Amino acid sequence: MNWTGILSIYRYEMTRFFRTLLQSFVSPVLSTSLYFVVFGAAIGSRIEEVDGVDYGAFIVPGLIMLSVMTQSTTNASFGIYFPKFIGTIYELLSAPINFLEIVIGYVGAAATKALFIGLVILGTSSLFVDLHIAHPLAMILFLVLTCLSFALMGFIIGIWAGNFEQLQLVPLLIVTPLVFLGGSFYSISMLPPIWQKITLFNPVVYLISGFRWSFFGQSDVPVAISLAAIFGFTLLCLGVIWWIFRTGWRIRS
Repeated sequence: MNWTGILSIYRYEMTRFFRTLLQSFVSPVLSTSLYFVVFGAAIGSRIEEVDGVDYGAFIVPGLIMLSVMTQSTTNASFGIYFPKFIGTIYELLSAPINFLEIVIGYVGAAATKALFIGLVILGTSSLFVDLHIAHPLAMILFLVLTCLSFALMGFIIGIWAGNFEQLQLVPLLIVTPLVFLGGSFYSISMLPPIWQKITLFNPVVYLISGFRWSFFGQSDVPVAISLAAIFGFTLLCLGVIWWIFRTGWRIRS
């Protein structure tokens, strides 16, 4: 394993993040505060509790998942797309570093950034509501796995994208709507029976449900299924990335 190459990619990507650290820190704090004003105050005044949990606390896992998924995808996709755009991807491919080490460097940096933002949102949320995490280790596990899996997906998007518009297409038009419709701000048990069944086809439901279980000890779907879903999604992304580097799809052409 070429740790020097991995650390070089990782440090380069993290340096870009630290150059905009204030923006990276302030943006999630402001957006989280706005969500609490809109959802916590406006809707929370009508829905005091969901499954015995204060509504303000209930939406915290959904807020974290919303930011973590979009940030992981965006950071990873831009990280690998930019070398393609300026042509330095060929220098990377000719260096003594294999595809797994390239993926570890870029995906690791994107996941680290998203994890930082997720923890910032968690800290900000504690200023608004009284949070008690029932399973802290499970919470960290779900958070890390979500960061990694969506960073892997973002890496694939960065390889696929042919321009900056396509780079933003999936996070804005697919990931964000799926998170909103995946029970971020409500329990799927509140939906009519037919919509409960339809919602189960949304893969994000399982991630949010498992993450919420780590906070409150209750979930919309069994925790084992949530873990299986996120592990399966991670393996699928790894398989696609392996195929991309094996065939050179969108990299060498």
